[in-house]
Amino acid sequence: MPTALISIGRSGAAAARASLELTAQNIANASNPDYARRTLDQSEVVGSATIGLNSANSYGGVRIGTVARAESELVQIQFRSATADLARTDAEMNGLRGAETAIEQSRLFESLVDFEAELVRLESDPLDPVLRTSTLETARQLTNTFQLANGSLAKNRDLLQSEITASMQNAQGIADELARTNAELVKVRDGTAAKAALLDARDASLRDLSQQFGIEVQFDDFGTANVSLAGTPQVTLVSGANAATLGFAADPEGRVEFNVDGQAFTPSSGALSGRQSALDEMAAMQVDLDAIASQIITSANAAQAGGSTSSGGAAPAFFTGNSASNIEVALASGSDIATAPAGAPVGSRDVSNLRGLIGALSADNGPAAATDTLLLGVSSRISGLDTRRDGLSIIAQSAETALLTATGVDLDAEAAALVRLQQAFEANSRIIQVAADLFDTILALR
Repeated sequence: MPTALISIGRSGAAAARASLELTAQNIANASNPDYARRTLDQSEVVGSATIGLNSANSYGGVRIGTVARAESELVQIQFRSATADLARTDAEMNGLRGAETAIEQSRLFESLVDFEAELVRLESDPLDPVLRTSTLETARQLTNTFQLANGSLAKNRDLLQSEITASMQNAQGIADELARTNAELVKVRDGTAAKAALLDARDASLRDLSQQFGIEVQFDDFGTANVSLAGTPQVTLVSGANAATLGFAADPEGRVEFNVDGQAFTPSSGALSGRQSALDEMAAMQVDLDAIASQIITSANAAQAGGSTSSGGAAPAFFTGNSASNIEVALASGSDIATAPAGAPVGSRDVSNLRGLIGALSADNGPAAATDTLLLGVSSRISGLDTRRDGLSIIAQSAETALLTATGVDLDAEAAALVRLQQAFEANSRIIQVAADLFDTILALR
């Protein structure tokens, strides 16, 4: 009996100590987002004894089992999906905000309005050299504004492409690390602390990868993750211990196309998908900006071709170029502005030709209206994305809360378990002491 008590006390103390260590580990990692709560499986040590025709079970202590890791595949799927959707919306909105700022801060709309206003002032006194010079300088300021807007938009496009390069390198590193983790998971024994640590690393990699791309994951019996990128078409990124190679290419307009091992695909969610969408919209904005510049060039040059200068001669072109990047003022002097119609005499105050140019610029489909439409379009798109982000943030926070509830560490529960396990350890130590005293008493009998 004393030896049985010693065995019971020893196994109980060992189990309590192992549980204490695991509880302390849980508490130490309470704020670690890559850590999932651990518990220690325990079972009774049961023997059997037979006396005559009757048999009975004999309990002989505690058997320490495996380390169990808290996890919920369904909650993980919901969390990764919410993360990818939110990351896409955030990335697209931030990219478009940069493009919106590029156009707004260039003050293109204000410059177009100023140019039109100068033409209206010139209409009041078409032979005034001061007004002609002021109009020419306002036109030159307008061309500088177009080039500033074009350059700022190009810089934002380059910045977004640089972010894509960095994110692709990050995603490739995560995929390679996940493949290495898969290789290690096959080697370790189930129910060990090493296995739990590898599963933590696996889930952390999947979480980080879902920030960049929407993913679909399948697990095998070893816990290894086979990852496919959600998109058109769906492509495999990680299969067992092998990771595919990510790449992308940009066209002259700044649009990007992703590929996996050379196979092109379009991601459906994740930050990289959002940046791709932002670049597509910025390319469309560039087309609109060039169209506005071309409209200014065409309208002004057509007016010049159909009019005459203050000296009665044929008027040269007002602008050169064909886009926002190369628009320039071609006139050498304000006296070359064709305010009068062709064939008008020297010093004519007929402003019908100038009035036609003003009408073309102020029309409902004119450059100023087109610029206003461009800014309103991107602003509305950003506003819609902002609203969508608010909703997705709530969904993502709910998914994160559910994940923490399922796999995170509850400090109150762990603290209570710590006290209980300390008491259990002390109780088992007391059993061993009682057994030792009992054994000494038996040996002391005469």
